[in-house]
Amino acid sequence: MTPTFSASSRPHVAELYRLFLDANVLFSAAYRRDAGVRRLWWLAGAEIVTSAYAAEEARRNLGAAERRAALDELLGAVRVSNVLGDPAGHAEIEDSGPPEKDLPILRAAVAAQATHLITGDRNHFGHLFGKTVAGVLVVRPAGYLAGRAESGPAGWLDPARQDLAATKRRLAFLTRRANPG
Repeated sequence: MTPTFSASSRPHVAELYRLFLDANVLFSAAYRRDAGVRRLWWLAGAEIVTSAYAAEEARRNLGAAERRAALDELLGAVRVSNVLGDPAGHAEIEDSGPPEKDLPILRAAVAAQATHLITGDRNHFGHLFGKTVAGVLVVRPAGYLAGRAESGPAGWLDPARQDLAATKRRLAFLTRRANPG
């Protein structure tokens, strides 16, 4: 059974991380219902944020109507900001190196006060992976998810966001990983 996402289904916990999703992450999550990147929506202690700019870019690149509908479903559990950030606000952003067409993503992440910019765009953001720009850590989805998993199973995935059997399998995997042999 595929979970549905809505703002009301978000866990009611103190927000620890604010994750800003780039268009390619939204695209991947909408393109395949079994995409690993969808685990971002299940994380406890995280607020998922994106910009209208990123959402529209993902929508433009999704061809089929059913994939655009999947994007709309996912966006129901995401805070979508129309604020792109002040281009003159942070010289660090302008000097960070992404092409002009990708600067609105970084500006919006900073304006949203994100803790992380989650992007798979290696060509334009790869030189920033693992680096902090104007207070926002730029990471790949897999890298972020792996880091959360390494911090321990407690609080990593919100059981209300996925079925109990999948949660038990994930916790068993993490326990075996933490206690080899």
